[in-house]
Amino acid sequence: MKRFNKVPTAGENASSDAAHVDDLMTKSAITITRHETLGAAQQRMTKHKIHSLPVVDGEGELIGVLTTTDLVSRPSPETLVGQIMSRDLHTIPRYSGLAAAARTMRKHKIHHLVVTHEKKVVGVLSSFDLLKLIEQRRFVIRGQA
Repeated sequence: MKRFNKVPTAGENASSDAAHVDDLMTKSAITITRHETLGAAQQRMTKHKIHSLPVVDGEGELIGVLTTTDLVSRPSPETLVGQIMSRDLHTIPRYSGLAAAARTMRKHKIHHLVVTHEKKVVGVLSSFDLLKLIEQRRFVIRGQA
């Protein structure tokens, strides 16, 4: 197995431990309620070019998640979000480390984590957000630098 070491660029913090979920997450989380239709959800996802919607109650607390995977079976656009949303929730606090977020996504085989602060939805972190971090860094195989 090859091991990779990060080669920091000029002015860059060599420790990725310093980065937090809050640094990479999409801060303006687009949400939906369980009483809205899948048609409304699909329109919202298309308009904002997103693949998941946190489902919140009247107080803004997370009660579920709807993803494009939930829509693959092509349920009726009139179906209520609450009927097919995932209730098996995986969240992460906004000030958690990125390694914890990546580990949670990999362990549960998910591509989105709802970011919370004091039980309120404050953002969404996707696997694509984590890829942006890697894309900004340069890696070399140890011993070939």
